[in-house]
Amino acid sequence: MTKDRVGLLGGTFNPVHTGHLHAAEEVRRRAGLRRVLFIPSYIPPHKQSADIASPEDRYAMVRLAVKGHPAFEASAIEIEAPETSYSIVTLNKVKALHEDSRVFFILGIDAFMEIETWRSYRELLAQCQFIVISRPGHRLDEARGSLSGDYAGTILDLPESQSLTEDLADRYRIFLVPIAALDISSTDIRRRVRRGQPITGLVPEAVDFYIRKKKLYQE
Repeated sequence: MTKDRVGLLGGTFNPVHTGHLHAAEEVRRRAGLRRVLFIPSYIPPHKQSADIASPEDRYAMVRLAVKGHPAFEASAIEIEAPETSYSIVTLNKVKALHEDSRVFFILGIDAFMEIETWRSYRELLAQCQFIVISRPGHRLDEARGSLSGDYAGTILDLPESQSLTEDLADRYRIFLVPIAALDISSTDIRRRVRRGQPITGLVPEAVDFYIRKKKLYQE
């Protein structure tokens, strides 16, 4: 029997932008995910910056961004637990809510290349599966060198012509999924806001309005 599939897309989302939405939809379609959870982090352990909007504002922007998309959902699972956001803790919480689902972590190749620095990364790899997507400036096959050799047989390239069948999901843990990623960054969006430049098209219209209304990212 085919298991229900849930994707987890975590991040700072500072702010969420159309590149995030595009990537999530590409992965949802390619991997047959019923739902994609967008999970803003409370305190991102690998990012320290005074330019990070509050957890409440970042969550509010994610809610606005996914509104109207039936397969996307904003999750407050990390910001409701005011502590450093570790993926293994989040995963255990999500799995408790979706006991009968197959859970996939969705992340860019740049983030995956640092996975051995994550807390309890081996437990994480054992407890869920990964969808690693391409990012501008990185080769997707670099993922194969990010883990020690005992994981080599668990990685599969998933080209556009191939579906993530239940048989493949049973046999592999890590799927390398090339997508036509949009070259949009939250850093550039914040810079444009500080300079008074428009961000039309870079974020959903409702997020653009929220940033201006709340005067986020302004000096």
